[in-house]
Amino acid sequence: MLQHPDLDQLLHAIADPSRRAITERLSTGPAAVSDLAKPLRITLAAVLQHVQVLERAGVVRTEKVGRVRTCQLQPDAFRSLEQWIADRRLLWERRFDRLGQLLDEPDAD
Repeated sequence: MLQHPDLDQLLHAIADPSRRAITERLSTGPAAVSDLAKPLRITLAAVLQHVQVLERAGVVRTEKVGRVRTCQLQPDAFRSLEQWIADRRLLWERRFDRLGQLLDEPDAD
């Protein structure tokens, strides 16, 4: 079995609904951790832990200025996932094409 540590870490990071919500929010632009916490109904400490998971996976970059930690989405982090999905799609499309060819062949009696 092939292992993809970066992909595994990315999938783990976005597997959690709160982290996906944070990612969705950051897709509209940078935000302070306190702003990310407001719609989630979880503690600020929990949001910070989620942000740290996203940061370790390379999905988010943070910067602290004074008492405010601002998060910014790193869209390039998703390239490995996009490539992995594209590879799987290509494999299955080829298999289905081959199956279609086999089904279109006349029966050899």
